[in-house]
Amino acid sequence: MAQENSFDIVSKVDIQEVRNAIDQAMKEIRQRFDLKDTHSEVSLEGQDSLQLASSNEYKLEAVKDILAQKLVKRGVSLKNLTYGKIEPSSGQSVRQKISLQQGIPVEK
Repeated sequence: MAQENSFDIVSKVDIQEVRNAIDQAMKEIRQRFDLKDTHSEVSLEGQDSLQLASSNEYKLEAVKDILAQKLVKRGVSLKNLTYGKIEPSSGQSVRQKISLQQGIPVEK
């Protein structure tokens, strides 16, 4: 009976919605007084990761919160995001990579 019926679950991230959320987040970042002149940036790298950059860890957390709000508004689940560690960049700036999980991971 199991061979006749199948139940497949597909959990894909809509990349276009992620791009729209990034655009909206960048507009808000450029307009916010506390984030002006911090060189904060959110960019999409390929189809499976995001790159966040800012002048310090506090500002990076603010950028991450703004991005999360925009993703939720666009219907992208935050459970699909895997946050990397915060890495120092040139000077005092920091960056963080966020991986987008496409589908359900294979469990052992």
